[in-house]
Amino acid sequence: MAKISFTAPRVEAFSCPADKAQVFLWDADTPGLGLRATPGSKAYVFQSRFHGQTVRITIGSPDVWPLNNRRDRTGKGGTIVQSGAREEATRLQALVDSGRDPRQVRAERTAVDVANRANQLMRAAKVQDAWDVYLAERRPHWSDHHYADHVRLAQTGGKPRTRSTAKETVAGPLAELMPLRLNEVTAERLDAWVAKEGPKRPARVRLALRLLKAFLRWCAAEPAYRDAVDATAASGKKIREKAGAPKVKHDVLQREQLKAWFSAVQQIPNPVIAAYLQALLLTGARREELAALRWADVNFLWHGMSLKDKVEDSRMVPLTPYVASLLSALPKRNEWVFSSPASKSGRLTEPSIAHRQACQVAGLDGLTLHGLRRSFASLSEWIEVPAGISAQIQGHAPQGVREQNYIRRPLDLLRSWHVKIEAWILVEADITFDQGERTLRLINGANK
Repeated sequence: MAKISFTAPRVEAFSCPADKAQVFLWDADTPGLGLRATPGSKAYVFQSRFHGQTVRITIGSPDVWPLNNRRDRTGKGGTIVQSGAREEATRLQALVDSGRDPRQVRAERTAVDVANRANQLMRAAKVQDAWDVYLAERRPHWSDHHYADHVRLAQTGGKPRTRSTAKETVAGPLAELMPLRLNEVTAERLDAWVAKEGPKRPARVRLALRLLKAFLRWCAAEPAYRDAVDATAASGKKIREKAGAPKVKHDVLQREQLKAWFSAVQQIPNPVIAAYLQALLLTGARREELAALRWADVNFLWHGMSLKDKVEDSRMVPLTPYVASLLSALPKRNEWVFSSPASKSGRLTEPSIAHRQACQVAGLDGLTLHGLRRSFASLSEWIEVPAGISAQIQGHAPQGVREQNYIRRPLDLLRSWHVKIEAWILVEADITFDQGERTLRLINGANK
């Protein structure tokens, strides 16, 4: 191969003829250093022999690599050395002379560089970035309500409310953690966070802490985040103590309060909400299970309903006569049984406001929607319903070996007891229900 001493002008002038795919020029001063030109581009290359085979490695473009090392002054009086093509070729030849394949060395160095950059990115990853990935991955496995909890607890706040333009949304408890890097979520940081947020909204902070624990465990199992996160940061004893234990709720309808509650609920102007609240008490369902009921899930012929379940994917529950009359009287606007034209989803989303107002009328302040579920379980005791029956209707996980492995109750058996529960509640509420004519009237006076 013809060689010449490389100079900057010679490198600049070298080009590939139009009738060639590529041409080479070799440096007489540096063993193995060449210049390859193709139509429209040039690059320094290194070529040598390793174990009897030709090895050729691209060094880089002359626009990036100077011919020789170059020292540039910095504004602070220091210097930056930019490697030159000749020095790089000399380094590669030294590897060959020492019996090392320069291609393998370059691959190893590239892998280390990639790993270092990935580690830097991992350690710079923000909680918000990982949180968004976490929610997107886990959403198919969550209920809508559980997903909404994650969104609300991490929201930044300051946005107009959908139901009131006079107020703005409040930042969720997790909002202040979202801008942090993952490696900044330490036990000490969370201890201070709980001490600050806990006294203001203890129940929300306890929920946020549970969700955060699950999130950190997920991060610890993800290759992209595991080296940057402490999976046990939210599990310390001090943090649990500061968050406190949830108080046992005692809001429940007593037998003598049923008449006042039904009377107030039936006066709610929105018939969908009125029907929903009565059905919530008479089925003992969770609020979101019933709100998500579709017409396709209701079988008026065989008197059954399919509800989404947090333990199983779904469960069949009886469609009792009075509840059936409530549902059949509702307008069929869309797929949802408890529909709402004003809701973005097309279904009922927030019946709590109307329920609180009805409870104030009835003198039952403090009764929550979940208190209605608690009321169903408590009122069932009056007619000595077997515990397993009411638990299965409500969707509680089976308790004990016998319930888990041996008891398989058909819907007819559940219905026979569920109808008795409904009838007893209606009698105590002074409600006479004519199933044949599907009519309902409130009777004043003594129970019949």
